[in-house]
Amino acid sequence: MLIRRLQDQESINALDNTIIREILNPKHESHPLVLNYSLAHATLKPKEKSLPHKFFEASEVYYILKGKGVMHIDDESAEVSPGDTIYIPPQTIQWIENTDSEDLEFLCVVDPAWQPNAEELV
Repeated sequence: MLIRRLQDQESINALDNTIIREILNPKHESHPLVLNYSLAHATLKPKEKSLPHKFFEASEVYYILKGKGVMHIDDESAEVSPGDTIYIPPQTIQWIENTDSEDLEFLCVVDPAWQPNAEELV
């Protein structure tokens, strides 16, 4: 049985300026996982924005846990809040901004699983 506790996962500063805690990634595991996707928890501090970036081949899904913000995908923008799910197609320029006075927290699902060379800043 594999159980991951968020507080036990290392925080890293991601390429896009968010704070990421990778929860599951079959490409980075010693425990065998039969998954095609990766799962991470992201945090963006109040009034901050992630940097515009895109995935070459992967699609991504954000699930908003806490806070409020505005999601930008190519030329579209929409307000997001807890309980919202956002689909981000491959090859689209994306970024999210925290418009709240508290942290914006969200889950990130990347399929196929995230790898360091799978995305670029734009």
